[in-house]
Amino acid sequence: MSKATLALIAAAGAATGVLATAALYSSKPERRLPEAVPSSSTRASGHGPLRDVERPVNPAGVFQYGFPGPVNDLATRLSTVSSFDRRTRNPHWVAEHITAESLQLKGGNRRHSYFVEDESVPEKFRARLKDYHLSGYDRGHQVPAADAKWDQRAMDDTFYLTNMCPQVGDGFNRDYWAHLEDFCRRLTHTYPSVRIVTGPLYLPRRDPQDGKWRVSYEVIGSPPNVAVPTHFFKVVFGEDGKTGGDVALGAFVLPNAEIDNDRPLASFEVPIEAVERASGLEFANKLPAQRRRRLCGEVNCGIMVREWADRQKNLQGAPVRPSISDE
Repeated sequence: MSKATLALIAAAGAATGVLATAALYSSKPERRLPEAVPSSSTRASGHGPLRDVERPVNPAGVFQYGFPGPVNDLATRLSTVSSFDRRTRNPHWVAEHITAESLQLKGGNRRHSYFVEDESVPEKFRARLKDYHLSGYDRGHQVPAADAKWDQRAMDDTFYLTNMCPQVGDGFNRDYWAHLEDFCRRLTHTYPSVRIVTGPLYLPRRDPQDGKWRVSYEVIGSPPNVAVPTHFFKVVFGEDGKTGGDVALGAFVLPNAEIDNDRPLASFEVPIEAVERASGLEFANKLPAQRRRRLCGEVNCGIMVREWADRQKNLQGAPVRPSISDE
């Protein structure tokens, strides 16, 4: 890692830490590993194929009692597809698809939607409504309700707690994050099809005392149950509508903190590889390089605060209490 990169990381504060972390995760060259071989002939270090070895033990025998995991609780619903992290009680990611047509339909009304626990997740791993009570955090939608107004059931799907993470309210969930969601909707003016994957991150910070990197985050609930992410990502695919056509890719990482509306959205743009390294996920490994375009090279990656606020006045929806997400 270069001295310039280290200096950037060392100087990063809460708002700028995302760029430093991106540099941290993307500055190391990719190390190519040998191609994996089938499990029946996987080599244990220094030994031949396992099928050629007589073993006095059977570690796989533990599976007779159950598979330890991890289990991703993949859920496919009308408006979302999601993968749930039982350890943090937050989603790994939630995917959605919006078009200009889908956003114009008015089949859903937020007045009829309610936050609900997801009973498809075993109770002991579930995020609960009471975990958020008096926590000081919003139940922050990963896929916003405003993107699923085309059907009441589709809108209801966005209110499962498996589509929520604890988010700072004022200055983030009800402000800058909502402007980012609006930016994604406005992309349908340019692209016939827009796909978005959203999720939490738990990024390291450098301790000013000893200079070591650590991951630290709050956990809410009684007993402590739901992790509070340090950051959130959105990976955006702007499709040109043609089979095998070009795809504009954009990745954004924002701190879970108050953000000034004057901050340019482009300042939160990061290489998609940085999000992959930080999250352990892959988003476009099947998309050839020749079909990729940089989203912020094709459109103006900026938020529209006043216009968004005016539009909100006309949205259908019930008044929400403090610490409740309105998207």
